[in-house]
Amino acid sequence: METKHAPAAVTRNLDPEPRWPAIVAIVATGSLFLFMPERLTFGPNWLLLAVVGVLTIPTVLSRRMGNTKLNYWLGLSLSAVITMALVWSLGMLIAGLPTKKENPEELLRAAVALWLSNIFVFACWYWRLDAGGPHARDLRQYHTEGAFLFPQMTLPPASKLVKGGWRPGFVDYLFLAFNTSTAFSPTDVPVLSRWAKLLMMVQSSVSLGTLAILAARAINIL
Repeated sequence: METKHAPAAVTRNLDPEPRWPAIVAIVATGSLFLFMPERLTFGPNWLLLAVVGVLTIPTVLSRRMGNTKLNYWLGLSLSAVITMALVWSLGMLIAGLPTKKENPEELLRAAVALWLSNIFVFACWYWRLDAGGPHARDLRQYHTEGAFLFPQMTLPPASKLVKGGWRPGFVDYLFLAFNTSTAFSPTDVPVLSRWAKLLMMVQSSVSLGTLAILAARAINIL
């Protein structure tokens, strides 16, 4: 989708997008697994946080050294590892429901940890994949195409919200992921790409599964 109103000449790019919000989200996801029973995690509940730490260091260093390709693939690997851990834990939680292996307090902690992790993980996926990733977006003055149609993309350049250039940041993708987990829809951001639609289906399924587990256990307790 090409813009019809972008300026004919662009003399500068916006400042590079900060990466620390994504790093905080990744580390927070690893930390949330510390609150889950080890029966629900692949190995000790601290293992994911350790793996996140090991993979995050070369990911950050590769960007600082200017190796954007390596940074991109390391970032995808990091997101893939956390996603697999998330799906594994959800599967183990569902498998343990008939035998009631978790007490209500453990079940609540695990469900909350999984629900929050689901938001952080898929926010990272959208952030890393949309329009070529953060590095590719840094090279553009205006964000005019991608997997998501943000409201700012439809505003004229003279608007105060986009004047001087606009690109989505991690918070925009975090908001998108939060809405997908709560409303099971992207709300104000239409989805244009097939891969994004598939990812949102997976995220909504994880969120629905987590909430269904809580509802089923609550009814069982009553």
